[in-house]
Amino acid sequence: MKYVLNANSSLRPILVVEDNDMDLDFCLQAFSEHAVANPVIACRDGDEAIQFIDAHLSPENKPFPLLVLLDLRLPKVDGLDVLRHARQQSAWKQVPFVILTTSRGNADISTAYELGANSYIVKPVDFISFVEVVKTIKMYWILTNEPPFALRPQQPTS
Repeated sequence: MKYVLNANSSLRPILVVEDNDMDLDFCLQAFSEHAVANPVIACRDGDEAIQFIDAHLSPENKPFPLLVLLDLRLPKVDGLDVLRHARQQSAWKQVPFVILTTSRGNADISTAYELGANSYIVKPVDFISFVEVVKTIKMYWILTNEPPFALRPQQPTS
């Protein structure tokens, strides 16, 4: 696990679970191109992702993620098993999981949603299309969606 972008930000990080160097690089470049201010934490296999989850079982355990981008085809532990493990942890039931994978298999799609995935996106193979996917993820999951564990000042109630 390592911080790979904006490590000093006070915003909640995005956890990217991706073993492919090129896909992780595409993701980071696309985040940079779209000025995603959230730090990015990368786990390079399923076992590392499970260790991260187990080390952060509460939103108070920094750095608890705002969003997880999860590949399914991972070494050591499959992405579906990572998702299954995460959803068994109380706080992780509320973290949005976007599956970002090459698999178009109906069984993978169905199982991912059954296990609690919030979205399923098939990775584009070219950088320009990948950037557009990241733009969409940013617009919805980071700017539009109201996260359960936001880091922002509480508004006074009137």
